[in-house]
Amino acid sequence: MIEKIENVPPNVIAFRAYGDVTAEDFKNTMIPLVDEHMKTNTGLNYVLHLNTDITRFSGGAWLQDTWLRLKHFTDCHRAAIISDSHTIQKFTDVFSKVMPGEFRFYPIAQEQQAIHWVSTKEETPRP
Repeated sequence: MIEKIENVPPNVIAFRAYGDVTAEDFKNTMIPLVDEHMKTNTGLNYVLHLNTDITRFSGGAWLQDTWLRLKHFTDCHRAAIISDSHTIQKFTDVFSKVMPGEFRFYPIAQEQQAIHWVSTKEETPRP
C-alpha cells in the first residue's frame, strides 16, 4: 500500500509505503499525484518512506516505479529515501550515482530532516 504523506512543504511530494506494494498503488496513487504536483512545480522534490521490505514490491510495482522515474527523469531535483534497511541504503547510494538530481538515504528516525533537506537548496551533511 502507498499513501501520500500530508503536511509537507508545497514544493515536496511525499509517500509512505507499507505492507504489499502493487502496480495499482503506483497507477492509482503515486503517478497521478506526482503528475498533478508537476503542474505547479518546476522540479520534483520527492520523499519515499519505505516502511516495508523491498521484497514486498510486486514485479508490476517495480515496472511502474521505473515508468514514473523515466517520465520525470529530468525533473528530479532532490529525493530522500527513508528506511531502516541497509539493503535500501545501499540501493539508494548506487541509484544516486546514475540518476539526475540528488538522492539521499535517511533512517526512519530522521524523517523530518529528510523532508527539510528535500524542500530546501541548502547543503547539509549526509546522515
